Amino acid sequence: MAKIAYILLCHKDPDAIILQAERLTAVGDYMAIHFDARARPEHFRKIRAALADNPNVVFAPRRVKCGWGEWSLVKATLLALEAAVGAFPRATHFYMLSGDCMAIKSAEYAHGFLDADDKDYIESFDFHESDWIKTGMKEDRLIYRHWFNERTQKRLFYASYHLQQRLGLTRRVPEDIQVMIGSQWWCLRRRTVEWILDFTRKRRDVMRFFRTTWIPDETFFQTLVRHMVPETEIEPRTLTFLMFSDYGMPVTFYNDHYHLLLSQDFLFARKISPEAKQLKARLGRLYAARDVDFQISNEGLSLFKFLTGRGRIGRRFAMRFWEAESTLGRERELMIVVCKKWHVAKRLLDQIRQVLNLPTIEYLFNEEDTDLPDLGGIQATLEKRTRHRRSLMRMLFEYYETDRLVICLDPSNLELMHDFFSDRAVTRMLEIDCQFSDDYLIGHAHRVGLAGERTPKPTLERLLPTIRNDLAYESDRIRDAGFARYARIRESATPEQNAERIADFLTIPPEQALSIARAEHLFAD
Repeated sequence: MAKIAYILLCHKDPDAIILQAERLTAVGDYMAIHFDARARPEHFRKIRAALADNPNVVFAPRRVKCGWGEWSLVKATLLALEAAVGAFPRATHFYMLSGDCMAIKSAEYAHGFLDADDKDYIESFDFHESDWIKTGMKEDRLIYRHWFNERTQKRLFYASYHLQQRLGLTRRVPEDIQVMIGSQWWCLRRRTVEWILDFTRKRRDVMRFFRTTWIPDETFFQTLVRHMVPETEIEPRTLTFLMFSDYGMPVTFYNDHYHLLLSQDFLFARKISPEAKQLKARLGRLYAARDVDFQISNEGLSLFKFLTGRGRIGRRFAMRFWEAESTLGRERELMIVVCKKWHVAKRLLDQIRQVLNLPTIEYLFNEEDTDLPDLGGIQATLEKRTRHRRSLMRMLFEYYETDRLVICLDPSNLELMHDFFSDRAVTRMLEIDCQFSDDYLIGHAHRVGLAGERTPKPTLERLLPTIRNDLAYESDRIRDAGFARYARIRESATPEQNAERIADFLTIPPEQALSIARAEHLFAD
């Protein structure tokens, strides 16, 4: 049975630290605490006094003044690890935590999870080839020496850095080491931790290298684990659920995130708001609970991206110079059917094909497997189709030997609509206004990854109004764009009413338009 020794690095909120230690050790697990030497002495004394009689808690033998991006964070971790290894011989796993982390599963679940697979859980990706670093320094973290803190000693940090650049004072990575990178929140087996501690005593060259590496807590353990442990025994992921905003700041969780957190495929979450008293109390009780059935849906990341992306409308794909000079052709007509319910638009296109014998193409900019002819590779991926959209459309007109073509677009493709309407060709649009039941919206959430099969009902109930408003917002944006030759049919209208709009859209006689509008089960889900 797994026994976890938690390695807790903290610097504030002594009451929360005491509660966290008591909760996690109450079920037989352990904790080694390093409290930042920069923090208030009375806070440390309070923690030590409160936990003095707890046999499952140990403190790092020496406290280090910690600074973000510095070696001090790794040093503090190593001190706590050494204390834990010596004090808790029965510990099978060592789990890195901060004071802002809380368990989102029970101890029973966590122990069973770790017992099920004999692996180390640590993000460990190639430093140079991965895109883990999004902005800022990359190779310069390694090849130059960093003695100062970029946040608190900015002038000295950059003066030293630029001086080394001018003088060419670069250094080499130790030859037998492949530098890896990943999250500092890991869970390692006892054997791995003992190997690491032994390595730190033998390889002084590697220790010297990492002491002056910038942000070594993202590279030190990640590199050593990969250096010593077979790849088959490493799961390159963190067991701590955390998300970052567009500005690189950790997302904070509050009281109403309880069900969302429990449904994620992680054991802990970071960061929990200090003000989320109700959430902390519920999660605190959860760790000691037994026989809890966790329904894992794991939609947290995609849901966060969806919710934070709403309202951030910009020209992501600005017009390229070669596209500005190209055209589909003055004599051609491109007819665009816009509908969120893709099956409804596809039924309409099928009816158009049958009645008019016009070439129609379904969601070619949304579905990778849309049936398209071989056009020399330009049609191979959604990215290529979108990037070379005008060239693609010209080739389709030529392939079908037609001057009239009907395609489908999702309402979210506003940028594509703007681009096609700015072309010299005649572009028309028919938007299909559908009704959305709660069951359909739930299915939509599943299809786009906003929810999983086991997403809790309270999470879905809070999500449905947001999705409904988002669909309405997409439709409003299309109407606000003021496209010429725009028509709209509605699920709530009669076939006769819709036929008038279809006749204008396709420029066909009313009787043909009525035949299309009367398509069997057109709006059925």
